[in-house]
Amino acid sequence: MADSMIIYETSVMAHEGTTYALARLADGEKRLVVEGETPALSKAEVAVFHGTSYNGKLICALTPENGAALRARLPWLNPAPLGASTSFGFGDRIGLATPGHIASLVAAGGDIAPIFAQQSVRENTRIGRTLQQVLDDAVWGMFAKGWRGNWGADADHVKEISHIAPFVQAGYTFYTIDPSDYVDNAAQTDNLETLRRKSAQLPWAQFNTTVEALIAEYCTAPLALEGVTLHFDEAVLLRALAKYGRALAHTLTLTAEIRRQMGGKTFDLEMSVDETDTPTAAEEHYFIANELLQRDAPVVSLAPRFVGKFQKGVDYMGDLAEFETELAKHAAILRHFDAYKLSIHTGSDKFTIYGLINRYANGRVHVKTAGTSYLEALRVISRTDAPLFRQILDLGHERFAKDRKTYYLDCQQENVPASSQLTDADLPALLDDFDARQLLHVTFGSALDEYGVALKADLLSDEAAYEAALVAHFGRHLRPFC
Repeated sequence: MADSMIIYETSVMAHEGTTYALARLADGEKRLVVEGETPALSKAEVAVFHGTSYNGKLICALTPENGAALRARLPWLNPAPLGASTSFGFGDRIGLATPGHIASLVAAGGDIAPIFAQQSVRENTRIGRTLQQVLDDAVWGMFAKGWRGNWGADADHVKEISHIAPFVQAGYTFYTIDPSDYVDNAAQTDNLETLRRKSAQLPWAQFNTTVEALIAEYCTAPLALEGVTLHFDEAVLLRALAKYGRALAHTLTLTAEIRRQMGGKTFDLEMSVDETDTPTAAEEHYFIANELLQRDAPVVSLAPRFVGKFQKGVDYMGDLAEFETELAKHAAILRHFDAYKLSIHTGSDKFTIYGLINRYANGRVHVKTAGTSYLEALRVISRTDAPLFRQILDLGHERFAKDRKTYYLDCQQENVPASSQLTDADLPALLDDFDARQLLHVTFGSALDEYGVALKADLLSDEAAYEAALVAHFGRHLRPFC
């Protein structure tokens, strides 16, 4: 192997007498190049590099083991808790988007804390990635771009105790608890007698309180906060209890287990109730936050169910005046507790409300995106590999009825043309069409299972094009929060 066969893709990074770089070999494969590693250092570290020695250098494959060894030596490549600062979650279903996410942050400016590794249990199940792969892909992308700032790793939509251990073992630092299966949506319209019955059946031993004590606490007088006055009576309180009581109990159970498994390490906690049928009233938001904080849950983020529709890959749908009115109430509660930030789930492409959210929350915001980076990959493919894009579109039509079942969508499949109805020049415009974006968005698992290898190969052949697409797209997301 001649030195001319090693093409460096990063500047050489020196740390404690050793240099590291990402390189592309003549065969097109990327490798980690380590120079100056001493036997003493290798013995002192739990993780060691595995590779081929050449001309004083160690040429290493981008394996999980070598990734762990690199993180052991370069501490900024390890995720960390981010607290209540403005943050942004970059979902990456393919594993190639982190360089573009970093370039987007740099181009936008501002002080936004990134979560580069984020994938839900549901998404990983659909595409067969491991939590370690998600984290490693983000780390190699950060290393390639020379990122040295703080960043987080989100254990997204944790629903059960069995979900926790793999995230802890991989080193995730942000835990999004999704107790939506325990939310009683019917309580929204239950009468008072039914609410009393349901509240009496809650796991009160876990709460260490009583209905009577809570009525005395919440219902004695209106709660006057800066910007909003909350009115709890028995019906309002019992509705909050019946609707969210079991979800709170489940969140506390999962939090205790995360604490146990983290063994004293700090972590960020989010409770998410956005994937429910009915909006979270201001009084319900206050109740959830107050009960979590009184029990010392390390909550840094809450995701209520806002009014209107937050659907995949498209802008906000709803009455903007109503949204602003309700947002103002949520923001007042946020300021009152001064302990966490508002989390906006299904947060990609909601361009009409980003400015409102940032203004009312005064930067105490976490925006979570998932599939929009995948859609930008498809935008690139629609321009560079029309045959592959056509196959993905046709498969989307075939699988849509099945794949949409776990999503709330307004997509009308009949509005999305089949590939045979389109010229190559027509294809990129589908990525700006409401129905096509949703169809392509929710069939990602089927598409990656069938065509993921070809899709990644195309993106790797022109990484600059994918990065440019992400910079253009995420600039619109990030600038309102800068």
